[in-house]
Amino acid sequence: MTLTAPEPTVQTAPGTEYRDPRAYVKPEVWDREIALLMRDYPFDEVYAERLFHAAVSYLITAMEKWGQGLEMCCGRTVDIAVHVFILDTRNYREFCAEHFDGKFLEHIPEIAFKYDGSVERTAQIIADNGFEVDWKLWEADYGKCGPCSPGSSCH
Repeated sequence: MTLTAPEPTVQTAPGTEYRDPRAYVKPEVWDREIALLMRDYPFDEVYAERLFHAAVSYLITAMEKWGQGLEMCCGRTVDIAVHVFILDTRNYREFCAEHFDGKFLEHIPEIAFKYDGSVERTAQIIADNGFEVDWKLWEADYGKCGPCSPGSSCH
């Protein structure tokens, strides 16, 4: 079965349009990442879809906000899907090249976690960037902020 790419926005609430993360990932790659999440973690398809939706929304926002010093951080929960995508290197590299002006969005974590509210701020940046945020996924990590380098544009 051949799937066509969805439109870049999707109507989800009366009067509210959101950017659709599926519009940024080839359908076969989207399906592959969901399958990898379900293979490697105890996730059902619904939860894997939620996580990958959040990961792509985060990555696109990180690319679009690059260089602004926002210290974006997705937290441990969403980071699972980010890592699954990064480890699928060919597809991640092609995704970066297509959506980041031919560049590669590196993942350079610090060793120590910081607890400064960056996960909550990042979720709000994503929402402000036009993506629908699954707040329950993000709220789970508000107190467990990730280890991005202070002052950097890392993801």
